[in-house]
Amino acid sequence: MSKKPQKKSDMLKPWMQSRRDNKIPILPEYHLIISEGTKTEPNYFEGLKHEINYKRKGRIDIRIEGEGDNTLSLLKRAQAHVKKSNNNIKHVWLVYDLDDFPRDDFDNTAHKCSDLSQSDGSITYHALWSNQSIELWFLLHFAYHQEDTHRAMYKPALDRNFKAIDSGAYEKNRSDTYTVLRPYLSTAIDNAKKLKEFHDNPVPSKNAPGTNVFEIFDLLSAYLEKDE
Repeated sequence: MSKKPQKKSDMLKPWMQSRRDNKIPILPEYHLIISEGTKTEPNYFEGLKHEINYKRKGRIDIRIEGEGDNTLSLLKRAQAHVKKSNNNIKHVWLVYDLDDFPRDDFDNTAHKCSDLSQSDGSITYHALWSNQSIELWFLLHFAYHQEDTHRAMYKPALDRNFKAIDSGAYEKNRSDTYTVLRPYLSTAIDNAKKLKEFHDNPVPSKNAPGTNVFEIFDLLSAYLEKDE
């Protein structure tokens, strides 16, 4: 039986354009990033979204929400977003810090994300935790940081590093943080993985300092590569 030809209108859609290597249609993949913070984290991940859409328009859709909730409530909000979404969300990324939240809540959120992830791969919940705050992830763009210092010390360190590259002072709600840090992304990923190996402990609160933010960049690395 002959295959039904594609509609011309469908052929013009970017996600139906064929790959150069195997001519397989590329379907859009939906990601939800939902954060505990309402400014710093959403601003940062908006930069990631912009880069992906600029380089790979039509290949991926990322929705970013800043909820301002604690860790376990954040997970419930994410589930609610998935339930009411018209898109078939493939990955849900929860971005949250230890801050002053109970350690049990901090750890249980990561465990619940694992439990909720479907074995058939239809949806995966990822816990992008930082101990103590996402500013640790920012610092790792410049140098390996293993000392368990209070998060209040992160800003002065970021100030020094931002000024050293002529980017002014670091402020939590800067809209260009992703752009400033982007040239050093591979360093941050390497340093975060090195920290994870150093602690060698699956319990997030036992990784001090530590961050899981690198995992989203590992998964989306193909979207961030330069076009040939």
